[in-house]
Amino acid sequence: MQKSPTKSLIVTILLTVFSARMGLFYASVASALVLLVATVIVSVITFGWLFIPYIICIIWVIMAVNCYNKEIIEIAK
Repeated sequence: MQKSPTKSLIVTILLTVFSARMGLFYASVASALVLLVATVIVSVITFGWLFIPYIICIIWVIMAVNCYNKEIIEIAK
């Protein structure tokens, strides 16, 4: 049986910190698209305080990668 690769949490966090968009797409393409739209909306509402959506992105990618890795591990069992 071929083992499916899990995604690295460290790589995800580093990509998100240094380039939020790349970290989002690495974690999950669907999540990235949702968060890109949400980032624009929140930025307009908060008058450009981009650190708020940025923090949300970091938390979201951590949860997305953990969820992905759990699914891969369950499938492998």
